[in-house]
Amino acid sequence: MAQAQLSTSVDINKRKQEAHARRETNASRQARIARTVADTYTHRYEVIGGGGYMRFRSGSQLKRNNEISWNTAFNYYLNPKLAIVGDAQGSFGNAKAFTNNTYGVAYPQINEYFFMGGASYRFYRKEKVAVSAQALGGMGWGIFSGGSKAIPATYLGLWQSGVRPAVQIGVSGDYNFYPNLAVRFTPTWTGTTFQSGPLGPAGPNAKPSSLQSDFGFNAGIVYRFGRQ
Repeated sequence: MAQAQLSTSVDINKRKQEAHARRETNASRQARIARTVADTYTHRYEVIGGGGYMRFRSGSQLKRNNEISWNTAFNYYLNPKLAIVGDAQGSFGNAKAFTNNTYGVAYPQINEYFFMGGASYRFYRKEKVAVSAQALGGMGWGIFSGGSKAIPATYLGLWQSGVRPAVQIGVSGDYNFYPNLAVRFTPTWTGTTFQSGPLGPAGPNAKPSSLQSDFGFNAGIVYRFGRQ
């Protein structure tokens, strides 16, 4: 009887010790995660570089074309959530010119460059993932006559080459490999205001611009450094 009681007491003490060890393990794990989260999201600066894709309408009466993009940005964080953003992007593709144009140019190459600034707000932060939204505004530089064999772009139905206001809205998802290194994927909406022009030799005057909506995404590597 005494031996059975002793065995029961030993088992109870063992279970108590195991439960205490588990509680300590969970507490240590939560503390480690908290330290990693603080270490990740208290960096002052972010540098981002990568590529992407944009579905672009190259003229008011033309079909959309596919474009490959590059993107780079610099973020300055005022606090763990809010950042000031400087951004530069470029997109390259072949426009779908008027199929019945008499100039023999069906798919001229076109380029667009965007130089914008704005703000980013990080509204979800975890050890491995984060989600933020950003709004940018600035200028878009369209080069639509570079691949048209010296034919004015507007004769092919394209926008006029030039610099025009542009805006962009995006939502970014981050996956963190380390506190200072992550991969970022950002679906984007880009609004441009390029102008239409004459469809033939009827004069150089541009027609009023309108807002063009173009969708795409950017993806790249994020490197964080400095401290807030």
